[in-house]
Amino acid sequence: MRIAFFDAKDYDIPYFTEEGDRRGVTFKFYETKLTADTAELARGFDGVCVFVNDEVGEEVVDKLYSYGVRIIALRCAGYNNVAVEACYRKIHVVRVPAYSPYAVAEHAMALLLTSVRRIHKAYNRTKEFNFSLSGLTGFDLHGKTVGVIGTGKIGRIFIDICKGFGMNVVAYDKFPGQEDGFCYVSLEELFERSDVISLHCPLDGETYHLIGAEAIAKMKKGVILLNASRGALIDAEALLEGIKARKVGAALLDVYEEESDLFFRDFSGHILEDDVLARLISMPNVIVTSHQAFLTQEALKNIAETTVGNLVAFEKDGVCENELCYRCGNIETCKRSRLEKCF
Repeated sequence: MRIAFFDAKDYDIPYFTEEGDRRGVTFKFYETKLTADTAELARGFDGVCVFVNDEVGEEVVDKLYSYGVRIIALRCAGYNNVAVEACYRKIHVVRVPAYSPYAVAEHAMALLLTSVRRIHKAYNRTKEFNFSLSGLTGFDLHGKTVGVIGTGKIGRIFIDICKGFGMNVVAYDKFPGQEDGFCYVSLEELFERSDVISLHCPLDGETYHLIGAEAIAKMKKGVILLNASRGALIDAEALLEGIKARKVGAALLDVYEEESDLFFRDFSGHILEDDVLARLISMPNVIVTSHQAFLTQEALKNIAETTVGNLVAFEKDGVCENELCYRCGNIETCKRSRLEKCF
């Protein structure tokens, strides 16, 4: 198979090249993101490989279909940037449902520990030989209540990590699973009880701006908000107002709702045109990382292996267990057997 690989980064290329060479898949790497303007680059390829900030709306789907593209391979779990319903009966869509849930969960905890123990501030001070402890007082996580929204693989691992610190865990999930040392509560109760709220749910029509002004108003004063999932789960302007009002004690963000034109690129030495993000970063109680929670050696290897495996399975017999299907409207958990072709 020949695959056009969009939004390629230096850390992607060696893993995908090695795995592709091993299994007979050839990648053409493009630095540019997939958009309606760049879709032409996919002409003549069997498929495209895309990431979270590539734009795969209906217009792009129609263009890819007209160019003979048969498969869209997401090298991530989320698919909110893909018009899956427009792909049905045209182009198959596959994804990587779990590449390293430990990577994301551990990064989320790293952000939390960095904030509550002021590690980032201490690091900057000691680099200048300032060993004062003034202003570095933190607090114990032990005994605090963490509210986890979304209890899939990443959310469950994050819960286990929090339990290891002796935290009390409450959780919310639209489709709750079996409890294991924590209890499910309503969103309202979670907002009211939690000292820390961590988001680990997908982005869809129901979860867009799940954390907005109304939700923040229900939370404890000084609540810590943690998002290593999808940026638009949080209304950034409402978050900024919550911080300014001293309602939100800290915001720890690995994602941002308007990140597509910013993250994964170097803007040092330039004026940041996104005023909301610039103001958030300027706040002393905000930590922003640039969508790097997934970025571990293990995760990159798993992403490449699963993505290439998806392509090979599709090429072999047209069936892939990681396919997203709009056939029955239940995109992730289609009622059809995974041993049947979708269309």
